[in-house]
Amino acid sequence: MDAIRPILDRIQLPDTIGAAKPASEAGNEESAFGGILKQAIQQVTGAAQQADESLNSFLRGESEEVHKVALDAQRAEISMEMFLQMRNKVVQAYQEVMRMQL
Repeated sequence: MDAIRPILDRIQLPDTIGAAKPASEAGNEESAFGGILKQAIQQVTGAAQQADESLNSFLRGESEEVHKVALDAQRAEISMEMFLQMRNKVVQAYQEVMRMQL
């Protein structure tokens, strides 16, 4: 999931004037949709990192238990599936709007 981090850093959200700013500079001016999208990406990335840490801790023989590792992995997988389904719905809605005739 480290592949998502460079993408998250380069997301640009439009401000109210129309010029684009990087997400890190947008601050409180983020649009509601952009903020939700950024938060969803961070949650998916966080779940994947937690699963990786849990698995690595288990493989090193530290105090992680098998059921915790399995639960963290399942949480990460479900988070990613939900994010992909949300993305698919947004793309579907966009395509539907683009098909409308004015």
